[in-house]
Amino acid sequence: MNLDEFLVSQNTPNALVETIKCFAGLIIKTSKLIEEAPLNNKLGKLEQENIQGEQQTILDVEINTLFVKDLKKTENVIGLVSEELEMPIYFNKKRTKEQHIVFFDPLDGSSNVSSNVSVGSIFSVYKINHERPIEIKDFLQKGKNQIAAGYSVFGPSTILILTLGAGTFKFCYDSILNEFICTQENILIPEETEEFSINMSNKRFWSDSTKIYISDCQYGAEGPRKKNFNMRWIASLVADINRIIVKGGIYLYPLDKKNLQIGGRLRLMYEINPMAMIIEQCNGACSDGVGRILEITPKDIHQRVAVCAGAKNEVDVVKNYNLRHKNLKN
Repeated sequence: MNLDEFLVSQNTPNALVETIKCFAGLIIKTSKLIEEAPLNNKLGKLEQENIQGEQQTILDVEINTLFVKDLKKTENVIGLVSEELEMPIYFNKKRTKEQHIVFFDPLDGSSNVSSNVSVGSIFSVYKINHERPIEIKDFLQKGKNQIAAGYSVFGPSTILILTLGAGTFKFCYDSILNEFICTQENILIPEETEEFSINMSNKRFWSDSTKIYISDCQYGAEGPRKKNFNMRWIASLVADINRIIVKGGIYLYPLDKKNLQIGGRLRLMYEINPMAMIIEQCNGACSDGVGRILEITPKDIHQRVAVCAGAKNEVDVVKNYNLRHKNLKN
């Protein structure tokens, strides 16, 4: 089953078909740009920063420009927010009630491209149920209002993970057919896990609750958790989350002394909300350490949050640690 057949099987509205197919096409184009980047001398960084204060790479800018250009050509995308742009973009198109606003990170983990580590793109789709000109408040919606979310991983193969709100599906790009083929349906994350993913270099900044949780995991079968844990940390969000979706586990980027003033490390609207929708559709869970990510009312399009995502029961364990021990929020 290819992507077109999948969208038909899901009775996907025509407007959403157009938006999803646009993102799928962009992922294919992005894959080719990354593949050719070493040959075209496009692995370098620029002497400029994005709104996040992060130094941009040549690919960041080029791929972001490509996303904006192609999304502008659609009939049904009326506005967008990108990690690389300070403000939303509003398109001057004839308004209908079927149109969408979209959020995306055009190249997540771009600094890893030069090391040939897996990177990807993340996107999120919301429906606008009115025909008035869109405003900033239309972008500040809870994640539970998403109608679709997806991400790609550019690695040994180019894959697309997609949910339309009824299960999570994996597609692999077939370069001969030039289309995405569904290779796994209704992916499920095991509720229990013996594997965690966290950046150990930040340990000195962690709250007491995070330190105790990780320490208890490291004590293994002899410790309070009574089982041995492995640690995995790729340092590429799409790769780390994809590993959890494929093999199970839990991913943590907690609130700590290093990111306390900005509310967390990862961006809510175009990084974690789409991942949270996908993970929940895999029978997993995604929280800020206590509360459900998809229930957060955003105050800013570039808002940052703490993240705990993956195996449902382990996310609950982390919540209990945060409620039981001293946390930076308290």
